Amino acid sequence: MRLIALLLCLLASSVSYGADKAQQIFHDLAPALFQIRLIDKATSEKSSIGSGFQINEQGYIATNYHVIAGFAQYPDKYIIEYENHLGEKGLLKLKTVDVINDLAIVLKQDNIVDTHFSLAQTPPSKGEKLYSLGNPHDLGMIVVPGTYNGLKKESFNQRIHFTGSVNPGMSGGPVVNEFAQVVGINVASSGNQIGFLIPVDKLQSLVSSFSQQVKQTFTQQIATQLHQYQRHLYSQLMDVAWQLKPFSSALIADTSVDFIRCWGDSNAQLVDELMFKAVTNCQMEEYIYLSDTFSTGTIDMEFHYFESKQLPSDRFYQIYQRYINDARASNNAGKEDVTEFSCHHDIVTNNSEQIRNKAIYCVRGYRKYEGLYDILYISASVDKQNKAIVGHYTLSGVDQQSAKAFNRKFMEAVTWN
Repeated sequence: MRLIALLLCLLASSVSYGADKAQQIFHDLAPALFQIRLIDKATSEKSSIGSGFQINEQGYIATNYHVIAGFAQYPDKYIIEYENHLGEKGLLKLKTVDVINDLAIVLKQDNIVDTHFSLAQTPPSKGEKLYSLGNPHDLGMIVVPGTYNGLKKESFNQRIHFTGSVNPGMSGGPVVNEFAQVVGINVASSGNQIGFLIPVDKLQSLVSSFSQQVKQTFTQQIATQLHQYQRHLYSQLMDVAWQLKPFSSALIADTSVDFIRCWGDSNAQLVDELMFKAVTNCQMEEYIYLSDTFSTGTIDMEFHYFESKQLPSDRFYQIYQRYINDARASNNAGKEDVTEFSCHHDIVTNNSEQIRNKAIYCVRGYRKYEGLYDILYISASVDKQNKAIVGHYTLSGVDQQSAKAFNRKFMEAVTWN
């Protein structure tokens, strides 16, 4: 009983300390916290809201790119506004963006306060107590305690796994340690006390490159970042040896990288089905947000296997032709963002001539970001009467050299077993 009482006492002391620390952090740094609003000029109403925090005495404020993306894409349509902890409002000027890490820096040009957040120089320790600050659901600034759980696994772009509530409206707000140093920036939530943060070193890199970036337009900044990102992504994919893994009586690609995850299903349990069907989907579980209608930076692969010993060959191919016709690009893009797809049809074999495919290779270009494309590829085997493989992939935001290298690897990695 004494042990239980002691544990309860320690728990109560810990909760009290955490609450006191959160209250102190909020009291000291509230003047450097802001709600960031995107205002539609035509209606004078809020189009999006988020949070931001001042990072120096000159009035520079960090936030998420997705909070102010509308202005970066359509500066004539919106204005950026702040509201401070006292309810005072003013205009902000967008200075620079980092679409890969979902960051932006804006400038407060009036009523600049000296109070600002400092950026941590070392990452937290596993299990360390952290405090997330922001304005959830437009309800006012709050402090949410949570725990640092390291970097998110199986992710190409680094994200911190934070056990705490990161709710809509808190995007762009700071997450600090007990010394009130910023260790991350709120960016996303998966619910159930699972949040994700941008590591603070990404913001430090953006600050370091500030003087070079501001010389470019936002379109130029984004284009440069997208080109660098895709070169880094595809170099990792091309530098590893792809393996082949069993897929019914076929073989398909195993890229051997942990940021592409695969899931599978089949109708094997339905013994009365006229056609056996199996599917494997492999994809990156992250993307680069450019606007509400335009996302990029993804890789998606899909494999279908069909086999039937009961259907005549013409009926068999009619059914699986529907799966070919349903192939679509996996990323969102509007007509103002990309051109129409241009497609090339051919009959191809792999180097070992183990499989013969009807192949369709489609390309659409990015209107604003020259030299970047979306690729849609589909191959359907045509050398067996009662079984077939359909291999399909889409790449978004890739240059032609990287796309061709990926296509060569993919073609060699889909074959009969």
